[in-house]
Amino acid sequence: MKNVTSSIHQRQQQQQHLLSDPNPISPRSSPNWGRSAAVFGRTWLLALLTLVVVLGVVLPDLRAPDGIFGGSKIAVSKWRDYTLEEAVPFVAKNGTLIVCAVSQPYLPFLNNWLISISRLKHQDKVLVIAEDYATLFAVNSRWPGHAVLVPPAPDAQVAHKFGSQGFFNFTSRRPSHLLYILELGYSVMYNDVDMVWMADPFPYLEGDHDVYFTDDMTAVKPLNHSHDLPPPGKKGRTYICSCMIFMHPADGAKLVMKKWIEELQAQPWSNVKKSNDQPAFNWALNRTSAQHIKKCFPSLMPSTTGMVDLYLLPQVAFPTGGLYFKNQTWVQETKGLHVIIHNNYITGFEKKIKRFRDFGLWFVDDYAVLESPLGRI
Repeated sequence: MKNVTSSIHQRQQQQQHLLSDPNPISPRSSPNWGRSAAVFGRTWLLALLTLVVVLGVVLPDLRAPDGIFGGSKIAVSKWRDYTLEEAVPFVAKNGTLIVCAVSQPYLPFLNNWLISISRLKHQDKVLVIAEDYATLFAVNSRWPGHAVLVPPAPDAQVAHKFGSQGFFNFTSRRPSHLLYILELGYSVMYNDVDMVWMADPFPYLEGDHDVYFTDDMTAVKPLNHSHDLPPPGKKGRTYICSCMIFMHPADGAKLVMKKWIEELQAQPWSNVKKSNDQPAFNWALNRTSAQHIKKCFPSLMPSTTGMVDLYLLPQVAFPTGGLYFKNQTWVQETKGLHVIIHNNYITGFEKKIKRFRDFGLWFVDDYAVLESPLGRI
């Protein structure tokens, strides 16, 4: 009984001590706290060092990034050797892929375009043709296999202005890339990344035409306009946009790409004639189109055998920026019919972003993390 009474008395003294101490878990309340904390600290530090060693030795791909865009040296070497021949079948779905060409300054536009495509569930068939190694590594470190660089890489570290030699060098590589994809046997859609998808374009690409394209003119067409190549303008050629093209791997499409390459070689950029790729694309269309040659140059082509089957996409679905952003009456009258919007008829990186923001079409700020396969890049 004496032992029980003594135990109860000791427990009461301990409780009174705890109640009288306002900081019972502070070092003052327990003389053994410092010793325990030291032991715990050493154990925790040892465990942390062990984890670092394991991650560094056993899982080398999870080490700290070797460069600005992350990824080990092995991964960087892998993407340098990654070829178009490998990338196309990896990305293509049901024999079709969507291609863009991007340099580092335009990564925000790439992300904005990708968000709009992701909302329509077509992002998995997108292949980014990187025009510099920074873009190649930035995309593939976040979205492996969806970017490829076709050497040699042009100087693309700055946002080249429309009409500059840098812009010409950048865009003049496009037909060669597209021709190679056609030669591999795939259907391909090309987009510039200053575009936004509002609806699924693929229902408009049905049929077996060789090349599908859009008009770059701002004059309003009737909703039931012809799908033939339009008549030439004042310069003797049409004004078709080279920024949205869809092709099947047919001989006709390959012929247009070859002619486009020839026209670019025949009309190189110079300080006097600051050309771009679009006039050459139009000459290629004009010189291969059966309907156009027969209509405009009947004496040159008595037979249209072997010519190309071209298809002009509806203006209401694929309007040029000079129409969509500058004719709000037309936009309201055709609301709900727009499919891909092109932010052209304006030059300047910041001006394009501002225009997209003004029209509620700049998604990067609010939706990149959740809706882009690249996240916030």
